Amino acid sequence: MHRNTLLTCALLASSLPFSAVSQPAMYDLGKTERPSVQAVFLEQLPAVDGEVLNDAAWQNVPSFGQLIQLQPNAGRPATEKTAIYIAYSVETFYLAVVCYDAKPQQLVVSDARRDAILDDTDSFQFILDTYRDNQNGFVFGTNSIGVEYDAQINNEGVGNNNANRQQGGTIGGVNINWDASWEVRTQVGDYGWSAEFAIPFRTLRYAPGKNQTWGVNFQRNIRKTNEIVFWAPMPLGFDLNRLSLAGSLTGLDLVSPGNLKLIPYVLGQAVRDYKKSPVKTEFKPEAGADLKYSITPALTLDLTYNTDFAQVEVDDQQVNLDRFNLFFPEKRPFFLENAGLFSVGSPGEVDLFFSRRIGIGDNGQQVPIIGGARLSGKVKRTNVGFLSMFTDDVSEAEIQPNNFTVARVSQEFAKRSAVGAAFITREGLGEDSGDYNRTYAADGKVGLGKKALLSGFYAHSQTPGIDDNEHAFKFQATYDWNQLNVNLAYTEVGEGFNPEVGFLLRQSFRKPEVLVLYRLRPNGKFGLLELRPHVSYRQYTDFNGFLVTGFLHVDNHWEFESGLEIHTGINFTTEGVLEPFEISKGVTIPAGAYRHREAQILFITNPSKRISFDTRSVLGGFFGGRRLANSGTMRVRFGDRFNSAFTLSHNDISLPGGDFSTFLFGGRLSYSFTPRIFVQSLVQYNSVIEVWSANIRFGWLQQANTGLFVVYNEGRDEFGISGRNFAIKYSRVFDIIK
Repeated sequence: MHRNTLLTCALLASSLPFSAVSQPAMYDLGKTERPSVQAVFLEQLPAVDGEVLNDAAWQNVPSFGQLIQLQPNAGRPATEKTAIYIAYSVETFYLAVVCYDAKPQQLVVSDARRDAILDDTDSFQFILDTYRDNQNGFVFGTNSIGVEYDAQINNEGVGNNNANRQQGGTIGGVNINWDASWEVRTQVGDYGWSAEFAIPFRTLRYAPGKNQTWGVNFQRNIRKTNEIVFWAPMPLGFDLNRLSLAGSLTGLDLVSPGNLKLIPYVLGQAVRDYKKSPVKTEFKPEAGADLKYSITPALTLDLTYNTDFAQVEVDDQQVNLDRFNLFFPEKRPFFLENAGLFSVGSPGEVDLFFSRRIGIGDNGQQVPIIGGARLSGKVKRTNVGFLSMFTDDVSEAEIQPNNFTVARVSQEFAKRSAVGAAFITREGLGEDSGDYNRTYAADGKVGLGKKALLSGFYAHSQTPGIDDNEHAFKFQATYDWNQLNVNLAYTEVGEGFNPEVGFLLRQSFRKPEVLVLYRLRPNGKFGLLELRPHVSYRQYTDFNGFLVTGFLHVDNHWEFESGLEIHTGINFTTEGVLEPFEISKGVTIPAGAYRHREAQILFITNPSKRISFDTRSVLGGFFGGRRLANSGTMRVRFGDRFNSAFTLSHNDISLPGGDFSTFLFGGRLSYSFTPRIFVQSLVQYNSVIEVWSANIRFGWLQQANTGLFVVYNEGRDEFGISGRNFAIKYSRVFDIIK
């Protein structure tokens, strides 16, 4: 499409006459009383097999389930009946649900893997706020074939939208890699489908005592009508993680369950490095173990020795088209458990603690982790996190042994308010006594009713040889209610701020930013489900007032009842370059100020279909020249067992200093024999470094991310095969105290 035509389409699409759009009747959620339900103590335990209606154990447990739509018709009752039952024994929390469905033959199942996202399938999820702090909780869910989905929720699931324009996504808030020990079974019948959950109390974190109250909410997705319904109704823009709006679960008489688990592993690994001479295969046997002990039901001690992550999927390839750092998220299970307790700063931009600094060198080298300890959990309303890890040296990479320690405490108050502090340090264990780095931080937030929040942090780093401007801080004000979302923030990172155990997207900047977004429901007019017009602006300046980056974004999201979504927008960009830099081999960006416009359009088709795709196109000015960027992902599934996703990303760039292009390819294939037995592959190509890579994993899960893993990795560059790695790992959980 011609550039001017695309710009015109984007501007016209973002200027719909919204005065013609009516809004649906909504509950007054500011005044509506939150629902409450009482759990029943069971003398006769249910057979956890998915059969609910004819199980005698559930006959004396009252059901409930008046669920309210969030979409498509917010505030109206669900179109299908749901019956929920909650009970417990001394050792186990039980939940049963009957999801009545007039057309059970049309149930949608999009993925059979453990932790498969349940948004695009007929599913049932619930969240437990076991601390009743309105901030943190545990999510469990399933679909009609019994997929096990669980996640930890911190700070009501609020993370940070990554500000780097080369990558997207949200970081922090939801930890889907938390894998607990529990079970679920399902059944499909003429009535619809049903599920039974059995969650041992030792899997959860809570305060024992008589007549305890937890926060709770339930969500059901009914895909044939693109329907999302909740027990405790949600305003537009919110989801199940909004714990401050959850209902109450009462009547829990809880004791302290014993919980001591030993999780040993054995690993056999064959490595062949074709860049070494002579080329030979090295066999590396390893063994190690984790120990998990619950000091109280809310406070857990973890010990680890010879920590290994051979089973973890490799990173996604990225291409850097600016002067700043790329963010690669943490994927290693040990560091993801209770990760929210250690989070401080602005995730993805100013992370004061970034666990990938432990065990991974600056150039991606694997650094052996000798072992360490973690204490995490809650003491009344105080969140406690302590982590200390020891790493070995890597002589060929000139990496010395180190100790990494993080201490974090946060005191929570009523109305979503809290105050906290953190201490993060790296201490070199070599001969150099001056090899250390420390960061001190304080943070807090104040909730203004249900609608607004003030938050911020202040941090100071300490590094030998750096004495000035070692500070960083951020202050933020957010309003999110009545379909309106407004965010104002200011971030500053001093020239000497150096958190070596953290992550900085950019060094040394001042950044004001603003976002205004509004959600409109057209009541099905033109087939539209929701419109989200919004405008945002952010700028980065240095401490001399020089504008390094300015980014004004004007956009509208068009979400249709069919599941189709279109985003149309225009960006006004400014890039200030003080020193020339090489953006591609032989292509240099001169110093100067570059002001441009670019149009973007994004298509997302209904992800619950067997074939779906999303595409994003950007066309506009780029460092004095032009850039056309196209990226897209096509997803294909056969039944509920085979899933595939093929991603292409291409940049065609013309600059005064030369032309170049980049190309990324990623192909994911997975087949699930059962929700716990799977084979997955990830094949990638990066044209910038001319590298192909393949990662193939077979997993036979038992519980809590343990079991048998077989992993094969291969890399190829322009000269041929660069390396091969084959690993077999087996780990198992032993419940020493039940």
